[in-house]
Amino acid sequence: MRDRLEYLLYSFIGSLVRLMPWEMVNPVGKSVGAFAYDFIPIRKKLTLENLRHAFPQKSAEEIDAIARGTYRNVVIALLEIFWFPRLTDAKLREIVSMADASIMDARLKEGKGLIMLGGHFGNWELNALAVGLLGRHQLTIIVQEQRNKYVDAFMSKNRVMFGSKLVVMKKSPREILAALQRNEVVAMLADQSGPQEGLFVEYFGRPASTHRGPAVFSVRTGAPVVMSFILRKEDGRYEVVFEEVDTRSLSGSEDEKITELTARHVAVLEKYATLYPDHWLWMHKRWKHAPPAKSAIEEKSHESTE
Repeated sequence: MRDRLEYLLYSFIGSLVRLMPWEMVNPVGKSVGAFAYDFIPIRKKLTLENLRHAFPQKSAEEIDAIARGTYRNVVIALLEIFWFPRLTDAKLREIVSMADASIMDARLKEGKGLIMLGGHFGNWELNALAVGLLGRHQLTIIVQEQRNKYVDAFMSKNRVMFGSKLVVMKKSPREILAALQRNEVVAMLADQSGPQEGLFVEYFGRPASTHRGPAVFSVRTGAPVVMSFILRKEDGRYEVVFEEVDTRSLSGSEDEKITELTARHVAVLEKYATLYPDHWLWMHKRWKHAPPAKSAIEEKSHESTE
């Protein structure tokens, strides 16, 4: 019953949003996001805390402005997702540009598939649609199931509207390997907190538990890694940009390669979150796990090698 009631509200809001032309969604989202920041401050304290840690050199006024922009970004993205059932091939081409997709073609010529990484940045759902359509390559998208099965069905329908294939994360390892062996593009988000036993790498100067999966698949299959970011312009249109993560210069054991590659793709995300700080999801509990404390023996061994 709870799921149905939630979805009824979800559907009602979506119906209202779809009455608007696309061009109205952005300004409405900005206004609602600003209102939410001031009067419905869900995770506002966490957002400000994360930003202060990430940008200690910025003033309180600058931090507040970024936080407000983050709320606007999330609300705009949510309203745009509600609008997706009206999205057509022609409309997507009108509102999203892609600077250069040749990197996808070049890497796929190597015959090892391609791992396309993204983050909760800009409108990440629109990013996946645009990369698949404008890049002219069907994506195998790794997704988390939504708690509400009705919302999950709505999201899934949107995600495959231009031909992409969805794979639920808990079933993903075999599907990922199969897709890479078929020389296809596997897309996944790689910026959420990993588990307590995850791989800890630096993100904005603090160790953050990070999922090993993308690096593991790349190291073991030789698949190149490219990151995709969708940048929102002032007029509400978007541009998709790519940045390749260096996988060719990795050295050492398999574990060392996985650790280094994970640190490298996290560093690329940090670069874009620094350039466009209001685009990233700062209200996420990215640093909720602390790395395990070193034992006295490990500390003594480390000191003896210095």
